[in-house]
Amino acid sequence: MGELPLAPIERILKKAGAGRVSKKAAEEFASVLEDIASELAAECAALAKHAGRKTVMAKDVRLAKKKGF
Repeated sequence: MGELPLAPIERILKKAGAGRVSKKAAEEFASVLEDIASELAAECAALAKHAGRKTVMAKDVRLAKKKGF
């Protein structure tokens, strides 16, 4: 299992309209989110490095999101 706790994942799914959420569904959703977050983090780090920084900043996250995340 990944690093994301399941309770917030279940809340996100319920807020989106799900009446009930199985544990397996929450685990799978968390896994998908972790994959997306990992790709986004790598893009953010690359943008910071390209800008000559070691620190990822909010503008890197916004730019990475615009690029397709």
